[in-house]
Amino acid sequence: MSESREFCPRCGDAVPERREPLPGDPRGRDALLCDDCYFEDFELVDAPDRIEVLVCSGCGAVRRGESWRDVGARDYTDVAVDEVAEALGVHVDAEDVEWGVEPEQVDENNVRMHCRFSGVVRGTLRSAEVTVPVKISRGTCDRCGRIAGGYYAGVVQVRADERDLTPEERAEALAIAETYVADQEADGDREAFITEVNETDDGPDVKLSSNRLAQNVATRITESLGGSFESYPTLVTEDGDGNEVYRVTFAVRLPRYAEGEIIDPEDGDGPVLVTSVSGRLRGVRLATGAEYTSEFEDGAAPDAARLGRRDDAAETTVVTVEDENAIQVLDPVTYEAKTVPNPEFVDGDDDTVLAFEHGGEVHLVPEE
Repeated sequence: MSESREFCPRCGDAVPERREPLPGDPRGRDALLCDDCYFEDFELVDAPDRIEVLVCSGCGAVRRGESWRDVGARDYTDVAVDEVAEALGVHVDAEDVEWGVEPEQVDENNVRMHCRFSGVVRGTLRSAEVTVPVKISRGTCDRCGRIAGGYYAGVVQVRADERDLTPEERAEALAIAETYVADQEADGDREAFITEVNETDDGPDVKLSSNRLAQNVATRITESLGGSFESYPTLVTEDGDGNEVYRVTFAVRLPRYAEGEIIDPEDGDGPVLVTSVSGRLRGVRLATGAEYTSEFEDGAAPDAARLGRRDDAAETTVVTVEDENAIQVLDPVTYEAKTVPNPEFVDGDDDTVLAFEHGGEVHLVPEE
C-alpha cells in the first residue's frame, strides 16, 4: 500500500505534511516549497538602494509625500531614521521581528543607516544587515515660498477713533496677532503666518496669510482693546476653477478714549480717569473715587473733553486734610496751597499724592 506524501514543486523532494493554512497565512507556490528551496531566494528585508530627504532651508520642515511637516529636529539624523524605518519592508512570513539602526554621519548632508534585523521564519532564526545611504537635500516649502514672495490674503489695520494709538495699544495689538498666529502654527496649521507688519503714523497694518486668520486677529484685538472692526473685500483674481478670490482688509477702530486718559464727560460730576474701554467705558471719578461707567452707542464712546493723561500727573505735597470731603495740597504747577475734593482713593496718612493740573484746577489721581 503506497503512502500519500507532499513534494516540493521545485526540487521534488518530499516535504512533511502541512496543515491547512489559516486565514491570513501565506498561500501559493512559495508556501509549498521545502525549507532549502524556500530560503534559497529568501530575503528577510527589502531595502531601497538610497533615500533622499528633502528639507526646507527656511523653516526646517521635511517633505513627506505631497506635504511638508514640521519635525522640530535639531539635526536630521532622527528624520533619517524615521524615513528608513518607513521605507524598509520585512518579509511577511517573519515572526518575532527585532531590529536596530546605527546612523553614521558622513557629512552635513549624508548619513549611512546601518540596520540589523532578526526574525523567526519557518521555525528558523534568520538575520540580515543592510546599509541604506540617506541624502539630505535642501529646498523651499510652500509656506516659506509664499512668505518670501510677499503673499497675503487678509490685512488687519489698527487705528483709533479721533486720536493716535498709544504705544501700549500698538504693542498689545501686535502681540495679540503674533500670539494667535503662533498658536495656530503650534496646532499644525502650516498655512498660518504673518507676511509683513507695516508701522504707519496712524497704526500698524498686519498682512496675514488668510482672510480667516485676519478676521480672527481683528476679533481678538477688539475683544481685548475695545472698539469694533469692518471688512472691505477686494477682488484680486480667480482660481483655477473660476471662483473669485478676494483680499479682505479688516479695519479695526479702537475707542475714542484710551486707558489712562483723563476726560471730562461734562455731566457736572468732574473729570474721569479712564481705566478700561473693553465692552464699555469704565473709569474713576477724580473728585470722589467713585466708579464711572458709560455704554458705547453704536460702537462709539460718549462725547467728552480730553484733559490729559495719567502720566501727566505729578507727585505733590499734602498740606493738610481738612475733613473727609476736602484736602489741601500744593498746586504741582504754581506750588500754591489749594483745597480740592478728598476722593476715596487717597489715604489720610499720606504725605504726598499724585495731582493733575488743568486750566488752573487741581485734581488728585489714584496711584497705579
